[in-house]
Amino acid sequence: MTKDDMQFEEPEIIYIPDEDGNEEEFEVIMKFEVDGSDQKYMMVVPLNTDGDDEETDEVYAFRYEEEGDDLKLYTIDDEEEWNMVEETFNTLLGEMENSD
Repeated sequence: MTKDDMQFEEPEIIYIPDEDGNEEEFEVIMKFEVDGSDQKYMMVVPLNTDGDDEETDEVYAFRYEEEGDDLKLYTIDDEEEWNMVEETFNTLLGEMENSD
């Protein structure tokens, strides 16, 4: 199989301002809804813009809402909500790894 035969999905990139107002690039690695809830969540990883190829295992979770082209992100402050999101993420990750 050649490189041209493989279909790569274009990564979804979002920009999140840090506490100083500087926009940082993040790649969306997963979006999901939690069962029994109409809340939507996304998991993102920071993109290294300094040329450092070091793998990072920092994954950030946000609750989000989409209004047209606008994306509103909300941090997850509630420990119970965080545990639910983390459990769902780990379950989905496990399913993805098992399907390979």
